[in-house]
Amino acid sequence: MVEQLAPRKKKLRVEHVGFTYVTGAGETPALLGLDFDVFDGEFCSIVGPSGCGKSTLLSILSGLLAPDEGQVLLDQKQINGVNGQVGFVLQKDHLFEWRNVIQNAELGLELAGRGSQKAREKVHQMLDAYGLGPFKHAYPHQLSGGMRQRVALIRTLATEPELLLLDEPFSALDYQTTLLLERDMHEIIRRNNKTALMVTHDIEEAVAMSDRVIVLSNRPARIKRIVDVKLTLTGERTPLTSRDAPEFRGYCKSIWEDLEGEQRAN
Repeated sequence: MVEQLAPRKKKLRVEHVGFTYVTGAGETPALLGLDFDVFDGEFCSIVGPSGCGKSTLLSILSGLLAPDEGQVLLDQKQINGVNGQVGFVLQKDHLFEWRNVIQNAELGLELAGRGSQKAREKVHQMLDAYGLGPFKHAYPHQLSGGMRQRVALIRTLATEPELLLLDEPFSALDYQTTLLLERDMHEIIRRNNKTALMVTHDIEEAVAMSDRVIVLSNRPARIKRIVDVKLTLTGERTPLTSRDAPEFRGYCKSIWEDLEGEQRAN
């Protein structure tokens, strides 16, 4: 008898989403008929040509923008406006310079009115677990760029969002810091069983961190291809060990050819 695997739960459903910017100069279509799913506990990345609408899509998924067409469902409920079920990590950490690490990490809880002793203790545990314990009373200007981003991620995770959106979170960091923070962020997200969707311009980063990579076309963005990333590894998968897998370069080359074709067609 063949064992039947339980179907994966859809955490996020994007159904025929379209969006057009309207200005005094006219209309600029940004997204056109986007359809895809993100499953519970999955880490997905979105790549596409510059200016194709990746950040616009994240704004729609977060509820900051409403789509002109289609709908976005989180746990089968339509997203209508900003809500506490979606966490957003931006390119800049947006830490308050006059608040120390603990105060910055607890800010999301304060704003949500959820600053219970238990919730605050969890923040302290996460700071300890990810190398920030000795810096709890330090101020942002005393931290490295990678440490600041870890604080920003913990601040977002403290509110226990169902979906985590990442908008090029490593773009302002040097390569060595990026590799370290990729490892830390990947571990934090996996350990906390979060579903994540990351926009990045870095193909290697997308393949190294993701279960699937969603490739967008030129604007107005459409789904060009969704790539399932399956790597042969001898141990635990991390962004660094992923880069050593024999399939890694092939995935990167294939996605690069997709994007290069879009640039030539533009």
